[in-house]
Amino acid sequence: MSFQLFRPIGVTFSPHILTSPALRLNVCMSGSATSCEECLLIHPSCAWCAQEDFGQARTLNSRCDFSQNLQKRGCDAPFIENPRSGSSLLRSKPLSSKGSGVTQYDVIQIYPQKISLSLRPGDQTSFEVQVRPVEDYPVDLYYLMDLSLSMKDDLDTIRNLGTKLAEEMRKLTSNFRLGFGSFVDKNISPFSYTAPKYQDNPCNGYKLFPNCVPTFGFRHLLSLTDKVDRFNEEVQKQMVSRNRDAPEGGFDAILQAAVCKEKIGWRKEAYHLLVFATDDVPHLALDGKLGGLVHPHDGQCHLNDKNEYSAANKMDYPSLALLGEKLAENNIFLIFAVTKRHYVLYKNLTALIPGTTVEILDQDSKNIIQLIVNAYNNIRSKVELSIWDHPEDLSLAFTATCQDGQPLTGLRKCADVKIGDTVSFNITVDARGCPPKGTRKSFTIRPVGFKDRLEVSVDYRCDCSCTYYTKTNSSRCNSAGTYSCGMCRCEPGYLGARCECEEGEVDHQHLSACREAEGKQVCSGRGECSCNQCLCYESEFGKIYGTFCECDDFSCARHKGILCSGHGECHCGECKCHAGYIGDNCNCSTETASCVSDDGKICSGRGSCVCGRCQCTEPGAFGDTCEKCPTCPDACGTKRECIECRLFNTGRLADNQTCQRMCKDEIITVETLKTDDSNTVQCVYKTENDCVMKFTYSEHANGQSVLTALKEPECAVAPNAMTVLLAVVGSILLMGIVLLALWKLVITIHDRREFARFQSARSRARYEMASNPVYKQSIPSHPMETVFHMHSIKSCNGGVH
Repeated sequence: MSFQLFRPIGVTFSPHILTSPALRLNVCMSGSATSCEECLLIHPSCAWCAQEDFGQARTLNSRCDFSQNLQKRGCDAPFIENPRSGSSLLRSKPLSSKGSGVTQYDVIQIYPQKISLSLRPGDQTSFEVQVRPVEDYPVDLYYLMDLSLSMKDDLDTIRNLGTKLAEEMRKLTSNFRLGFGSFVDKNISPFSYTAPKYQDNPCNGYKLFPNCVPTFGFRHLLSLTDKVDRFNEEVQKQMVSRNRDAPEGGFDAILQAAVCKEKIGWRKEAYHLLVFATDDVPHLALDGKLGGLVHPHDGQCHLNDKNEYSAANKMDYPSLALLGEKLAENNIFLIFAVTKRHYVLYKNLTALIPGTTVEILDQDSKNIIQLIVNAYNNIRSKVELSIWDHPEDLSLAFTATCQDGQPLTGLRKCADVKIGDTVSFNITVDARGCPPKGTRKSFTIRPVGFKDRLEVSVDYRCDCSCTYYTKTNSSRCNSAGTYSCGMCRCEPGYLGARCECEEGEVDHQHLSACREAEGKQVCSGRGECSCNQCLCYESEFGKIYGTFCECDDFSCARHKGILCSGHGECHCGECKCHAGYIGDNCNCSTETASCVSDDGKICSGRGSCVCGRCQCTEPGAFGDTCEKCPTCPDACGTKRECIECRLFNTGRLADNQTCQRMCKDEIITVETLKTDDSNTVQCVYKTENDCVMKFTYSEHANGQSVLTALKEPECAVAPNAMTVLLAVVGSILLMGIVLLALWKLVITIHDRREFARFQSARSRARYEMASNPVYKQSIPSHPMETVFHMHSIKSCNGGVH
């Protein structure tokens, strides 16, 4: 066994930060410490000087100060009590890379496996945990099926499920085993038909399916085995049953399958998958009271010799808390395989039961094999740490470093982890107080669903080593007190640094030693001066202390009536906050986990975390983590990824199984998108296929984000070749016709102009013949010339017309 000291990563405290300018007192010296142990509890930066001759001329509590101040005032380093927190390795086997084979029982998926912490209250220490999901790890899968009447078609579908499922799962692991169980509901009223005629056949009188087996709660049918043919054989034998109300008794069955480890056959060195197939909602705790079942479930195994749940009619249904506890205790991943109409309900249940996932089951279970494979891959891609037996006086803070190497403060899980990848978590531990002496505590850190664990043992550094040399009736104390850690604790009736005075002695000449300043009241009016020291009065409100009784532990700021909000200690009028809290009244938490949005960013990158709550600085941003911001420049880009993965299973989030985690908004699909609403943001983007996708983003008054998107992107239709050809030919013909028409128009206009010219010339010719005095018509010399002349004129006239 090797021991290795971890380098503690704590907080460095500055004396300047812990000093009150108004009072000119630091937190250590202004405290009420009268012993080394009390000094260490004031603040993790306080130290005690156990040197005998230190501070002889000073007050007793001046031995408590910062370590550097004590050395400056003359205290030698070996006498300074200032224990620090730390951690050491106790078991640290290296991580494995492969799961199955001859060494499968020695597979290590978490490092280290055991450590020891030594904690001083308020002094943080950190250690690192590494997790690596190994390749080819054994898998045990128990198929738990609802056999109520509505699942008849599903039963027909899975009759050969074993062979097909084994073929698919062996692509992921070489060591696969399969088991089978079924459930209906409690066989009592009002959950089932209890009349005598229904005892042997609850389907009696039901025309659609007149014969079925009696109602039962849970029946274990096949223990986990690698002989998948036996699974098929058992399924072939099964018949459906019938219950009265819609909800089923599936949670009874889940709990029995989880806790009856020996009968089910869960292996320690295997992933445990429990597939819960149903088409309806489950009964929950307190539903059993309707049937007179007032005893809560005890979380124990109740399978009888026939492998049937014998306490179905004796105890109530299990609660979600009990169910989650037993699943985690036995490292079981629960897969809800449910129909689409109940998806949202079971999705909400996964947030309440760690290590669960939900998948949509087809009405006839045709997609069950792919569903199981997808769920298995989804489960294996996540690593989340869980804490068991967490001591109440310890606070744990997590920082996850996933495969991208970026630290994520406040997170203790990683998604999108590939098989063989190593992710790490830095865990900071802080003790808030000291338990009784000799107390040792422990807790366990486990990745959800893994058998591997890290055992953490804790001891508390609340004692000072100088107390081992305590001496009663010491001569250093005038035999009137106990000497311990450099100072005397006087017996009753004695006072002074060395118990040299008796109570009642008053030295009027040194009464000024009991005044804080000239003119101030003796002992601040809250005590009496005796032996040059102030004896402070008792108060019903708390303790009055200090050299001049100037301090108390009750005059500090309150929050909602609680002194220092319950997260700090009152020291001389000031709240000294516990680790993780700040402010005048310690009401402001420095924890940022509640400010981390689904994408791992503090306040979605749109604000700052103040007192554990997001203060949004981006105009238009709101929500618990500033996740809602319709007017932000990146609103469309952020919501686009959810549209892609939720509706079309594409985009950045499609392959890494984070769509369901990051995209929780309601998405409504429509044929036509309305864009006239001024309260919505219009978003448009171009898809990979050069289509255009449109959607709107709005926030309802109840705080819910709603995305309204087209069912399909708008894509331009490619033109038909014949249509293009006809269009081109038609265009050419049309252009030809237009050109001919233009040519005809030009010719017609030209001819008309020429004709008009001719008519004008003819008119002038007639005028000249009729009125020209010079013109004289010729007289033919022969009658035939006259006839020929007239005929020529008619011919010309006829040609014109």
